[in-house]
This record gives sequence, C-alpha cells and structure tokens, in this order.
Amino acid sequence: MTERPSPSPATTYRDDAFDGRPEPLPPVRFAYDAHTWKEIAHLLLNLPAALLGFVYVTTVLFTGFGLTVTVIGFPLLAAGLMGARKLGALERWRARKLLGVRIDEPSPLPLRARNAGFFQKLWMMLKDPVGWRTVLYDFIRLPWGILTFTVTLTSLFVLWPVLPYLARGLTNADRAMVRGLLSPSDELERRIAELESDRGVVVDTAAADLRRIERDLHDGAQARLVNLAMGLGLAKEKLLEDPEYAQAMVAEAHGEVKLALQELRDLARGIHPAVLTDRGLDAALSSVATRCTVPVKVTADLDSRPAAAIEGIAYFTVSELLQNISKHSGARSASVEVWRSGDRLLIQVWDDGRGGARLDGGTGMRGLAERLDAVDGLFVIDSPEGGPTTVTAELPWRDRSQDAQHR
Repeated sequence: MTERPSPSPATTYRDDAFDGRPEPLPPVRFAYDAHTWKEIAHLLLNLPAALLGFVYVTTVLFTGFGLTVTVIGFPLLAAGLMGARKLGALERWRARKLLGVRIDEPSPLPLRARNAGFFQKLWMMLKDPVGWRTVLYDFIRLPWGILTFTVTLTSLFVLWPVLPYLARGLTNADRAMVRGLLSPSDELERRIAELESDRGVVVDTAAADLRRIERDLHDGAQARLVNLAMGLGLAKEKLLEDPEYAQAMVAEAHGEVKLALQELRDLARGIHPAVLTDRGLDAALSSVATRCTVPVKVTADLDSRPAAAIEGIAYFTVSELLQNISKHSGARSASVEVWRSGDRLLIQVWDDGRGGARLDGGTGMRGLAERLDAVDGLFVIDSPEGGPTTVTAELPWRDRSQDAQHR
C-alpha cells in the first residue's frame, strides 16, 4: 500500500480534491512592506492635518457665525466654506497617495455664471454641501488624529509585531471617513456636472451650425443674388440700346434665380426639411436615403411621432451616417431601422463596407456622439476592419403632445 506523501511546508491539500494534487499557498509577504509604511505615515500625519483643519474651522467659520449680525459675517462664512473645500481636496490627495483611495473630485460651484449676481453667488456658497461636509470632517478629526498618532507612535517601539494589523484597521476607518464625508455628494452632483458639460456641447454645436448656415448663405445664395442684381442692372441699361443682348442677360438671370432657389431649398433642408415637419421621420428618412450613393433599405416601426427636437436629432444623425457611407465606406448596400422601445427611440444603421469606423477617426462620428450624449442619448459603433459596420443610436422618447404642452 502506497503511503500518501505528507505536504511540504509550501503546499497544502484541499479537502474536496479527489486527485490529491497539492494547491500552492499564497506567497509570503513581508509585514512591513511599502504599503504598510504608507499607512503608518498616514496615521502619523493625521495629527498635524487634524490640527490644521480644526484650527481653521474654529477660527474662520466660528468667527463668521459670530459676525453674521454684521455686514461682513455672511461673506466671511462663505469664504470660509470655500477654503474648507481646499482642505477637503488636500485630504483627498493625501488619501490617494498614502491609502490608495480613489475619490472623484466634487464639481465646482458655478460662480462664473453670467446671470448670477453677488447675492445669488453668496447664497450658493453658503449652502454648499461639499464645504459643510468638509467642515464636519475637520471638526471631528481632532480626537481621531490624536488617537491614531498616539497608538501608531507607541506601537512603533512597543507593539511593532502587531503594528501592521493595527495600521490596517485604523486606516480602514480613515478610508471610510474619507469616502463618507469627502466624496461627491451623490449621483445628483455627478449628474449636474454631466449636464454642465452637455450644455457646453450644445452651445458649441449651435454656434457651429450658425457659422455653417452663414457661410453657406454668403458663399452660395447670397453671391448668386448679387450677380443676379448686377445682371438685371446691365440688362436694364441695354434694354433700349440692344434688346437682343438684354434678353440674353435676362435669360441668364432667370437661370441664376433657379440656382439660387435650389441652393436655398438645400439650405432649408439642411436646417429642417419640410418633409420631416409634414410627414414625419419615416418619409424624411426615405427621402434622405434616395440621395445616398448606396441602395438603402429604410424600416421605421413607429406608432406615433416623437417630439420635434428628438425627431430632428434622429433625422440628422441618420443623414450624417448615410453621408459617411456614401463617401467612405465602399459599401454595396445599407439599411436603416428605427423603432421605439419603451421610453427610448432606437436607430440602427448598417452597411457592408470596408469597416474601420471609429469615434476617434474624425470629427464627424465624435460630433454625433457628443450631440446624442447632450440629450441623454447613446452612440455605439461596431465596425471591425473588413466590415460590416453597425452604428446604434439611442435617444430618449418624448411624445409630441408633451412637447406642445411645454411650449
């Protein structure tokens, strides 16, 4: 009978293992490694950091409270809360460097808003939740800073064998305090920051659209109308002297009028096509698909029309994607599908081209993604090299009746 070998010091056996193969133990780690020394350094720095925060809170903020009966009390209190934000940023930095705690920075107060007056900005600073939570953090930290400094310093000389365990337990409490009091307020605050960023995208997009319309008018229809006016003026002068020449110039001016009208129609279609307003998204997408150089199959499964703004974004998204297919894809066929799923409008544009489309490949795709993100939409590209390419866009659904009520 063969005896089962006894495990070596570096291996052990699982009770539920049927084959008897040894499972290696976790690697041995020195207790006083770099991570432990960072935790010890953090605990020793707790006392000076807590003293700084406590002195600041008691001096600046309590002084501000005491002077609220005067004119300077509230501004001083507001300035103290803004300074508390700086102390909170310092503590978050210390936690990142020494404890490895990754905490997002809270969004700044919108104090540079154009329409915000002095008292509105003052009230915004006085009710700042980030500043008040930092004040609470600094106020309660002094006893904790004294405790952690004393225990850590004593353990370095007396209890050094168990100091790594003490350091880990004490710094876990520090991590909990930093996360609980110095992290961004909640999902609402992060949402506000996203909306502020989206508002900037919308403003930039609107400004770019206005510049494009101005450029198209200046270089297209406006130039033709100027030539038309000059031609009609010359024809008027030649009307009695050379009627045949004047007639030829009027005919040429008539052609210029037709071209100018066509350019104005194209420009109006680029702003908001009449077919979209009159007949809805299905007819408008079918119309734009006919201008694509690739055969496009359009399928729209909508039992009602969304709000005009959502409908317009959906139209221009598909229009831009079909233009990209015409110019860059090398595809032989394409399809557009639009449908509603719950409170979302879904768009999927597919082509069998060469693929390789990316968000960072140019300003077109990135611009579409930014526009959809600005209205809580999504933009996803699946385009491997060699194709096919599938672009999925998602927009929030808002009924046209609700849109009319908001107006």
